[in-house]
Amino acid sequence: MSLVEAAPGDRKEVPLGRNRDFLLLWIGAGVSFLGSRVSAIAYTLLVFWSTGSATAAGLVGFAALLPNLVVQLPAGALVDHWDRRRTMILCDVGRMVTIGSVAVTVLLGHVWIPHLMAVAFLESSLTLLYRLAERAVVRNVVPKGQLAAALARNEARGQAAGLIGQPAGTLFYSMTRWAPFGFTAVAHLISLITLLFIRKDLQEKPSHGRKPLRMFTRVKEGFVFVWAQTYLRRALGIVAASNILFQVLSLGLIVIVKQNGGSPATVGFIIAVNGIGGMLGALSSNFYLKRVGIRRIIMSVNISWALLMPLIAFARHPIALAAIYSTIIYGAGVANVAGMVYQVKTTPDAMQGRVGSIATLLTSGANSLGALLAGFLLDAFSSRTAILLVGGVMTLLAALSVVGLAGKKAAEAERGIDLTT
Repeated sequence: MSLVEAAPGDRKEVPLGRNRDFLLLWIGAGVSFLGSRVSAIAYTLLVFWSTGSATAAGLVGFAALLPNLVVQLPAGALVDHWDRRRTMILCDVGRMVTIGSVAVTVLLGHVWIPHLMAVAFLESSLTLLYRLAERAVVRNVVPKGQLAAALARNEARGQAAGLIGQPAGTLFYSMTRWAPFGFTAVAHLISLITLLFIRKDLQEKPSHGRKPLRMFTRVKEGFVFVWAQTYLRRALGIVAASNILFQVLSLGLIVIVKQNGGSPATVGFIIAVNGIGGMLGALSSNFYLKRVGIRRIIMSVNISWALLMPLIAFARHPIALAAIYSTIIYGAGVANVAGMVYQVKTTPDAMQGRVGSIATLLTSGANSLGALLAGFLLDAFSSRTAILLVGGVMTLLAALSVVGLAGKKAAEAERGIDLTT
């Protein structure tokens, strides 16, 4: 497995909490991500409460999710071709203008579904481009020995924003219909301001000048690189397959709670506990990375999921469900950071965008397939049978992770990834 050289220009190491450029990037991207989560729930509330049409709400939701499938790969190529700082700045300006237009039109008393669909598609596309660029630039604002800790903080930030975003969006909407969109526009403005104050270069300078943008060729280069990285390829396959199962677990939670007389508030409680579990997992990931290593984390987490998932089939009390689900999500938080560290450390700077987009496409595509499968599976079988089937498939995936990542060559490849210097 080919490994990258050190991140350029490592400077005198300072703690992440005092790294000015990292903090600016972390805060700006975090506020921006929170704004996106706030507006995501606000779209649904606005459309359904204004029109009473579930179809209209579904169309806007579809427009917001469509970029995950059609924009992902071109976005990765653009992140690698364009100047990343300028790309992120333009994304913030574009998002601020588009989401701001919704705040203004709603303030004036107008709700037009085609406008909302266009804004949802554009904002999601720009957000996708921004996130790929942000992940790619982290290695250029922190010393390489702090990369794992930085990515852990980013994952925890995302978990926290996801935990806060939905209730915050609902609260803003209950105050006044335009408020969540106004908040999101301000969030993107804050992100823009923080970017303008970052001093460090956010990407390596190309050694032979910038190549012409040939989209198909650049995307193909990304796939060729991923396919050549045996253990990255295997890890992505395992992650994509497990994401399908997580969609069944997510819908299964709602079914189990409803079947046992629970309320939507019960589901909300369990989801909130899950969010805390994921955040704690991300924050503790650096501890495991230094002591256990990437391969053992991925294998151990998959084995723990294989043991825990079948227990859901027999749990009925909300506390028991919350305990099992949050433990599973804790492992996901740890594994997500391990996977990101592996990908970022084994990918050249010039290909970070494309490899990141391929990884995201695999996981988002798996989520879409999993959501479809979950409905059919839970309609065709009892919730207990469906969850036990998920546990059986997870056991197979755990075995594959051990076979695929436990060999001598995998160990040698991991030894080339220095997590401490």
